[in-house]
Amino acid sequence: MADHIPFISGEDGDRIVSSVYPDSEFVRLPIERVGKSPSTRSANVKVWIDPCVDGLDDLDGRQSRPGRTNSWFEYMRELPHFEQMGSHSFHSAPVAAEVEAFVREVMGRCVRHRPAWISVPQLPMANDKRRAKINRALAVATGKWKSSHGYRGRLILPIVVTHQAQIVGKTARNPRVQQVGRCYHDAQADGFWVVDKSLSDDNGSGTLRSRRFPAVLGLHEELNECISSKIRIAGPYWGLNLVLWARGLVDFPAIGIGSGYQYALPGGHANPPSARLALQSLRRRVKVGPSLRVWLDAAITRLAPSHPAHGEFSGIRGNITVLNHRERARVQVAKAYKGWFDTIASTPKAGRSMALFQDLSAAYALGKSLPDLEDEGGARRPESVVEPLMLNCL
Repeated sequence: MADHIPFISGEDGDRIVSSVYPDSEFVRLPIERVGKSPSTRSANVKVWIDPCVDGLDDLDGRQSRPGRTNSWFEYMRELPHFEQMGSHSFHSAPVAAEVEAFVREVMGRCVRHRPAWISVPQLPMANDKRRAKINRALAVATGKWKSSHGYRGRLILPIVVTHQAQIVGKTARNPRVQQVGRCYHDAQADGFWVVDKSLSDDNGSGTLRSRRFPAVLGLHEELNECISSKIRIAGPYWGLNLVLWARGLVDFPAIGIGSGYQYALPGGHANPPSARLALQSLRRRVKVGPSLRVWLDAAITRLAPSHPAHGEFSGIRGNITVLNHRERARVQVAKAYKGWFDTIASTPKAGRSMALFQDLSAAYALGKSLPDLEDEGGARRPESVVEPLMLNCL
């Protein structure tokens, strides 16, 4: 079985996982989707259920409105003391009995589906210290629930970063790592999952190489020193999750499924993403549009017919009208990502960081020889996505 863990949020995700990622040992599902997903009925797949408590980060922005029902809000509002759990004043002075009642109901709803893993109820990090007390109370309540109910599955502690200031620099990370260590122990957790929801790791930003990536890598290194665990998960990202996995800092890269390569808190009102295609030879995605056709024509003329990218780009150019459909583009990206992962996974663990470095170096060299992608903003240069990943591989 493969190490990747697909994050499924909708029916289309189930279909793509079944066809493109059938070798996934685990899939992650939000609690509100569990009864609707065929993954829960497959004997070959172990389910990780997330109770979606991190959506309480902004309860006011997730309430149902006239003419716009929020399924996350409608599900969560049935939980005892739900409104208190979304209140900043309650976060600063949580009442243990109310937190325990909330956790018992949350975990009870998850355990009915007999998952292999359940996420410990936790709220995302905040820039100040106001979340420390509520997250500690949630962890303590989870540990009490585990002891009293005899749950035999695994508990995964979520660590959701919401702003780079929370982890850039060891001084910023130290108290947060210590807090995570306490929550891990109190919850009787078996593993942890880390994601920086503010990080778009394929946008070509100049700070990725020197600031953002080293901060995430440093966080994982320090968590590994603080916590001994065989279940360490990172992502979803576009490529940094693979860097962490190849370097042995995590055991499982969490992945999007043709989209969703930046984590979004549950219950948000996100607009459907525009169609994007994978340029597999460049290990990146691009927007579908008229300028992509022009770019493909120019790129093809610069490549020898024997070059693998020549055939790849010609195939995309010939099918660009079909691939402009969002769902077909999503499948194309999922397949390309699967191919990328399998290439690195075929290397023994000790050599994966070097294999990924060489893989990204080849994409970088190819990108340097090609024209700008005009619609890609800060990632106009074809090699701009892989460059910071490549430089943080080793």
